[in-house]
Amino acid sequence: MIAPLSSARFLFATISASVALFLCHPATGFAQAARTATTPRATATDQEIAVRFAPLFYQGLGDDARGDYLTNFDFDGDWRGDNNWQHAADSRFLLKAYVYYAVCETRTHFFVHYAIFHPRDYKGGRVGGTIWSEIIREGTKQGGKYDPTGLAREVTLAHENDMEGCLVVAEKRGGDELREARVVYVETLSHNRFLRYVPEREGRARRSGEVSIDGQRPRLYVEPKGHGIEAYRAGTKQGAKQGVRLYVYDAGQAGNPESSTAEESVSYALLPIYTTLWPRAQRGVNETFGAARDYGTLNLRIEQAGGRIQKQRVQVGKIGSAFLGAAGSANRARPPWGWFDRGDRHQPPGEWFFDPAATVKRRLRAGDQFATVYVRHPLVK
Repeated sequence: MIAPLSSARFLFATISASVALFLCHPATGFAQAARTATTPRATATDQEIAVRFAPLFYQGLGDDARGDYLTNFDFDGDWRGDNNWQHAADSRFLLKAYVYYAVCETRTHFFVHYAIFHPRDYKGGRVGGTIWSEIIREGTKQGGKYDPTGLAREVTLAHENDMEGCLVVAEKRGGDELREARVVYVETLSHNRFLRYVPEREGRARRSGEVSIDGQRPRLYVEPKGHGIEAYRAGTKQGAKQGVRLYVYDAGQAGNPESSTAEESVSYALLPIYTTLWPRAQRGVNETFGAARDYGTLNLRIEQAGGRIQKQRVQVGKIGSAFLGAAGSANRARPPWGWFDRGDRHQPPGEWFFDPAATVKRRLRAGDQFATVYVRHPLVK
């Protein structure tokens, strides 16, 4: 089960220690493999790369199954964020399965962000959660009258819209670099906390801080109601009292979980973030985004044709940072550039999404063989 807030720090420390032990192992792990990764730019498309590492999502179900089915933001035919809670209960709107993605690439690694959307985060229940969230929200407006700790924004019960996800890092290993690339690291988002994993090794039971891999697709569990994501643990319920639905990428088909049996997997399709959510975020506050912030300027290093490295400044500026939502706590769901680890807030906003190579290299304390110069980045043409 997803760790409660009271034990989050312990869980995070355990995971970090497991990652460190794996990376330093002399016979296996990322640190050993990275020294041989010197292959050139990939010829595969972003879509092909995202398909190659597309996770298996084991979606836990609570007492509001339609609130747990992952789908696209505009499942109801519009890009308004403040009617999704209501429309999620309307069976006229199919909750077909989609997962958003974005791809970055360096000479040594592929970095793929995956983001899953739910119309509702119904922690506390479909009705009670929104009522308590409204009370907390009104309390904060009254100078903390109902929130003397000032932590209400961190423990909000229910809210309209929800988006969490993961980052999959795959190392190139020569030859057909996409086909031979191997997943070496995964981070998942679970309620403003990034959980860190390395692939489990054969011949032993999986330990904390490890994730099982099917081919090159991580197996991830999505909790019901709040939708935090962690490594999937086979044979355990992980809090899913009403069962689990398995979502897999299968030939780009967007399946409907309500037209298949509980035993059948649901196929999801992939949607590029930079042609769907991103253009709307660039408009600031609008019918899709209820809040915006200034992300300033990115300083990226890009490898040009012929191997020349060029420093490039990318002006991101003020863009949408939280989806428009009215039910429960307002504007609480964030796109990937709005995600953060509450224990690591001193880093530049959006760095985890905009500059994954630098972020992961710092997390792993990797050496010079871990490239941070991009040969592919969505914001640099």
